[in-house]
Amino acid sequence: MAGRVATQAMRLCPGVRHSFFTPNICPAALLKITYLSTSSHDQSTETIQKPENGSLINNLTVLGVDIKMARRRQPGVLRKSITNEKCVVEFLRSKGANNNAIASIISRYPRAITRSSSHLEERWQLWRSIFKADSEIISIIQRSPESYFRSSDNENLEKNISFLSSLGLTTADLHRMLATAPRTFSNSLELNKQMVTFLQDLAVSLAVQNPYEFVKRIITKNAYVLIRSTKRIKTNVEFFTEALKLSNSELIKLLQGHGAEILDLSSDYMKRNYKNMSEQLQSLGCTPEEVKKFFIDYPPAFFASFEKVSNKVDCLLEKDINIKQLLKKPRVLEFSAENLKNRIKELQKVGYDFRKHGITILDSSRRRFEAKLKKLNAGK
Repeated sequence: MAGRVATQAMRLCPGVRHSFFTPNICPAALLKITYLSTSSHDQSTETIQKPENGSLINNLTVLGVDIKMARRRQPGVLRKSITNEKCVVEFLRSKGANNNAIASIISRYPRAITRSSSHLEERWQLWRSIFKADSEIISIIQRSPESYFRSSDNENLEKNISFLSSLGLTTADLHRMLATAPRTFSNSLELNKQMVTFLQDLAVSLAVQNPYEFVKRIITKNAYVLIRSTKRIKTNVEFFTEALKLSNSELIKLLQGHGAEILDLSSDYMKRNYKNMSEQLQSLGCTPEEVKKFFIDYPPAFFASFEKVSNKVDCLLEKDINIKQLLKKPRVLEFSAENLKNRIKELQKVGYDFRKHGITILDSSRRRFEAKLKKLNAGK
């Protein structure tokens, strides 16, 4: 046994002399010595980092790149011996980006300088099949450099564009998706297919007549659904169904309407908001059916800050607006509390009677509100 252990140790530490292994050495102690020796070597190797590329640092500094930011975000890029910053800069300039924009893009996503010119040009042409002008793409890259430079798989991008188009999404739909949720196109094709299949199966379970149209409407209303897990979407659908006691037809209407806009959010957060808001509405005399209608008509209540929504409700009630009127026009809550207070104050000056005329006037654009206010002033 001792002989076999010694042989194994010699293989681990070939530099150790054979005379070291004597019959008096305990095998367990021998292995411990060997382990400590190799472990110490591994640790010292791990702590040794390749130094930053001084020439690269100088080049990026001249370009106006924020080196501290780049180092904080992707430090490994600054240690690379071969990069492509000059070609990347020339490429972006040729597409209309100015020096400040280029410096900002590289500062926030240093890995951009590792892409080849051919890769960037090929990717640009794929994006250009959706966007009408180079300036639109530059605008998105400035806002989110990662959306363009993160993936090196142009074939996957091309397949995603083809797949999403096959769902009936128009170029305008793809334009909006790429502008708002570009990660959708960096997803693996398989992930996008999994979500679409899940939504189609959901449509079938709800007896939707056209599952493809059901999926299309959800995705066009909320492209972020595609970058969430099917588990999260399933949990949220179950929550809506159970909390609001929805029938199939009611759930379909919610998911194809404003409910789609919150389908990707955290269910835990929505559950807390639902509980708090429901309790407040019930304390104001609302029936369970009225609470249900409130959330169906105004899904943002699931995710908007409860404190802010509650404050707006209190603000309206203090001005002789009753809760029943609010239930009929819940979207007035989309305006800030300050905006509502100012509008109510202006209307009170002209003697506007909310009980008689309702609160529809509060739920209008600034232009329409001012036009209505002008008429009311003229009629005084």
